[in-house]
Amino acid sequence: MNDADSPSLQKLAELLRHPEDLDKIASLKAEFTRKKAAVDAQLRHGLKEQLEITQSGMNSIGEGQRTVNLIKDEMMTIDKLCAEAQQMIRDFPHINLVAQTHRNFEAVQKMKQDIDLFEREMAQTERLLDDDEQDLENQPNLLQIHFGLNRLRNIRDAAMDQIKSSEDDSLSLELVNNLRLDSGGTLQDYFDRLDRVVETFDEHVGLACMNLIPLVQTGNNGMVVRLALVIEEEEKIDKKVQALQDAQRDYKDLAARFKSIATGPKELRGYKEKFLKAIELSAGEKIEDTKEAFLEDPDKLEKSLRWFFNDLNTVKLGMVNLMPRKWKVFKTYYMIYHKMMHDWLVSHIDDPELKPVNMLAIIHWEEKYYRKMGKLGVPEDDLTPHLIDNRASELVREYRQLIIKAVEEWMSRMSATDKQTFIARAENSLDTDVNGYFRTKTLGDMWSMLREQLAVAGSSDRTDVAEGVIDAMFKALMSRQRLWEELVDIELDKYTQGAGDPDGLQPLQDWLVAIANDQIACIDDGDDEAQTGGSYLSRFSRELVPLTSPQYSATAQSQIDVLRDGYVDLSTHCLTVFVRLIFDVDFRPILAEFFTPAWYAQKRVGQIVSTFQDYLNDYDPVLHPSLRDVLIEELADELLVRYLSSVHNKGAKFKRTEPFVDKIRDDVLAVFDFFGQFPAGPDIKQKWRVVERFVQLLEADKHVLPSVFESFKVEYWDLNVGWVESVLRVRDDSDRSLIKEVKAKAATVQVERGLETIMSKVK
Repeated sequence: MNDADSPSLQKLAELLRHPEDLDKIASLKAEFTRKKAAVDAQLRHGLKEQLEITQSGMNSIGEGQRTVNLIKDEMMTIDKLCAEAQQMIRDFPHINLVAQTHRNFEAVQKMKQDIDLFEREMAQTERLLDDDEQDLENQPNLLQIHFGLNRLRNIRDAAMDQIKSSEDDSLSLELVNNLRLDSGGTLQDYFDRLDRVVETFDEHVGLACMNLIPLVQTGNNGMVVRLALVIEEEEKIDKKVQALQDAQRDYKDLAARFKSIATGPKELRGYKEKFLKAIELSAGEKIEDTKEAFLEDPDKLEKSLRWFFNDLNTVKLGMVNLMPRKWKVFKTYYMIYHKMMHDWLVSHIDDPELKPVNMLAIIHWEEKYYRKMGKLGVPEDDLTPHLIDNRASELVREYRQLIIKAVEEWMSRMSATDKQTFIARAENSLDTDVNGYFRTKTLGDMWSMLREQLAVAGSSDRTDVAEGVIDAMFKALMSRQRLWEELVDIELDKYTQGAGDPDGLQPLQDWLVAIANDQIACIDDGDDEAQTGGSYLSRFSRELVPLTSPQYSATAQSQIDVLRDGYVDLSTHCLTVFVRLIFDVDFRPILAEFFTPAWYAQKRVGQIVSTFQDYLNDYDPVLHPSLRDVLIEELADELLVRYLSSVHNKGAKFKRTEPFVDKIRDDVLAVFDFFGQFPAGPDIKQKWRVVERFVQLLEADKHVLPSVFESFKVEYWDLNVGWVESVLRVRDDSDRSLIKEVKAKAATVQVERGLETIMSKVK
């Protein structure tokens, strides 16, 4: 109750918000009473109308029932009178037999007259048919032939009905086969002859139906009208036959009692259905001719389908007035044509061999198709089913995925080839560019493929397609960077663990230089960018911008920057591995002597830098110029790291009585003399200043070592305490208390983190 009354209470609360609103109660009550009276009056009036309608319907039903009962009574009376009449007439059976005999005689006489006329009518019809055979474009005798054939068909049907009504079926069959006409032929011969004539006539009609459009286009309106009259007449006959068949099926006993129902054609001829089928076949032949042109050149789809709209326009302007209005011939045509176009396009869409460019053409064709049909006055809502089953979004995804699949397959094949070639490192497996720099053989092909697929995506005129493809390309390019890095690291591990082939070192180093050069080629625009078009990545970046939305362009630029950084990192990594291989293979025995007694008697650093010079002489002509300084810095850094890390060597020891400071100074001077000849010399010297800190840890008095460590740590925030402990252990005066004090100091030193220093690599 509370729920039901809540709206009323809310309404009442709105009306009586203030105390003075209580004065309005009388007027509100009067107003609500007046409205209630009006509603009640309206309900009474409506109820009265419904009662009157219901009563009228019941009266009509009762009246109809009474009429049916009266008819039944009259039928029973008539049946009773017939039965009584037969009993009242004494000789009724004889009279009935005589009457039946007379009727049969008249039927036989009528049949004989019709059969006598059959041959003449047949010959006349055949002559007219032969005349039309000579002029199939006009067929002037079409209506006369059709009229004659209908008479002949009626004669045949009547004869067959007469024969079938005979009580002796075997006699009926024999009569058909052996009854001879005046000309000497049998009735069956003439019936077979009629079938052949009808078949020829149907061929003429079918040919005309197939050529309706050309007939209208050439102005042969008379032929079109004659054809329409024939089909319309046949349509009427078929409707009667269909009604007869329905009556015989649903009211078999009743139909058998009426002779008029049993006369006339018994089989559906289907000329109207054949007419519609001919329209479909005619258009089907044209669209099949379009298929080959579409598959060869998708851009010609619109041009090759020009006939489609020309036909419909011909029907609209020239055929509608020549056909029965009830046929709605223009709608009939465009529905058949639309269904055919739908089936044709969907069959292509479902074809797994369909090329991306053809799918793109179908996507573009949808909008053009509906626009052209609109110009013909056919709205899109009237065209069912949808031209491509509302699969435009799906097709766009599929089209985009086809391009992405092509990119992925290309990149996968290239990666497999590169991996196999890199592992094998056969002779002549590398290439050189115009400047003589080492290069891999697939880089140019990869970028050419990407540009081609980007052009394909751009031809779609859809940013969603282009952006999806570009995303896939970014992923593929980054994956390729990771692949090279993984392959290089795997080879490095082999040599680091002593499992590498010494004879394969040089081919591996050649490949490292080639891979590094490739990365620079991807990003180096050079001084003549205007002439060369810039690097691969720059051209790729310029070409993708017009294909994407402004929002995506910003994202794409960030991806380009990531790729650019990745190329720099990969090229640097390749040179780092190149240098590490030199140390792990060429310098392994030499490095093991550092800071041991054998170190004092040999100039190992001089031998190392001499080997550096040999490598630079060999690889300078084949290394990209922008990487030469990188290689030199990598050599200097790796030498510094290995030099400082030599405190871990077995037998390493610094004795107060030995000139280790002078020896270290000689090593540093040898480094400075070699690297000072290069532009990066000043930076390299600055990095090697860390050796001074190293020497301080070796020669400083024990009581000041914590302070020495602190100043070292402040300058090199990423200084490894473990390495410092190793340095202290190789002092001849090292003890636990010294190391303990330095560690305690390390726990209290506060440093400001910044960029990594060389000491981050020293462990």
